[in-house]
Amino acid sequence: MKIVIIKYNAGNIRSVLFALERIGAEALVTDEPELISAADKIIFPGVGEASSAMNYLRERKLDLLIHDLQQPVLGVCLGMQLLCTHSEENDTSCIGIFSEAVKKFKPDPQQKLKVPQMGWNNIYDLKTELFEGVPENSYGYFVHSYYAELGNTTIAKTDYVQPYSSALHRGNFYGVQFHPEKSAAAGERILKNFIQL
Repeated sequence: MKIVIIKYNAGNIRSVLFALERIGAEALVTDEPELISAADKIIFPGVGEASSAMNYLRERKLDLLIHDLQQPVLGVCLGMQLLCTHSEENDTSCIGIFSEAVKKFKPDPQQKLKVPQMGWNNIYDLKTELFEGVPENSYGYFVHSYYAELGNTTIAKTDYVQPYSSALHRGNFYGVQFHPEKSAAAGERILKNFIQL
């Protein structure tokens, strides 16, 4: 099985590689369109800022390539947000797989919540085979200032400031806002499930 991690100017690729190695899977890190298209499974990770990431993808026409992929694709953190239609982060048009809007957390001063959300939070209302064997209210590791709203493609929820989509699914595309590569046993199981889709 060929697993590809899409390389672009957004970090956290090494931690995804190491997490895959821990479950006995090898992956190739590449931005070569032919290698991405030929993969059986594709992981689209990312930490960083939406508009510069989208500019990088557009310059290389990787946004169009990703949009048209037919095999299972897993967006992680910024990768999931870039699969949405639009992000409030620098008013960025994104790839447009998921219709949910990406917005910035705006906590009420009385909530005393910090932005970005950093650390462990639970995921619930888990749907689809991506979460097979993952218990309700398992914990994922989050680092983000922007969130995807709840909508038709929501397959997991998390509460911070308000309920939001911690995972999305449409067709062959999946996205998780948390970092499965840093989310202990639950994250490991999600990566295994994705590879077995």
